[in-house]
Amino acid sequence: MSATPTAPPLLVIMGVSGSGKTTIGGLLAAQLGVPFEDADGLHPAANVAKMAAGHPLTDDDRWPWLAVVGAHLAAAEKTGLVMACSALKRSYRRAILDEEPATRFVFLTGERELLDARMAARKGHFMPESLLDSQLATLEPLAPDEPGVTLVLTAESTPDELARRAIGLLLARDH
Repeated sequence: MSATPTAPPLLVIMGVSGSGKTTIGGLLAAQLGVPFEDADGLHPAANVAKMAAGHPLTDDDRWPWLAVVGAHLAAAEKTGLVMACSALKRSYRRAILDEEPATRFVFLTGERELLDARMAARKGHFMPESLLDSQLATLEPLAPDEPGVTLVLTAESTPDELARRAIGLLLARDH
């Protein structure tokens, strides 16, 4: 499940807010025995304040942040890393891959109603529910020629099941 048989995994768990990136990413990291990091913690304060105020980020806001995300993945090539990061556009994923080409993506997606319910249940997150529309409008799903897999969320999906499915899909893609 890595770029080479001996290289530890470098994964980005991607999707819109409320898709479970942090939860699934943390479980995947634990199951794979590698560190977990949430790219939300790498945003500059100005980006966090902008989102908290209900304003979507622009590409100009995102490029420096994506470079930092990619640099964190590149720095972890010997230890492995699972990173939760929205990576909504193909160009954003390309920016991450430019920094660390061995990165693979796990795209979490689901029905709008499920995402709304998941966001409404969250407490204390800086990303308001009102920005889900802008994220869905920006989203470019993972394409077949990109390195990674897609997991469809359902109301019945448990985080543990999704993490196991992600590992199975990644292993199958590698063979």
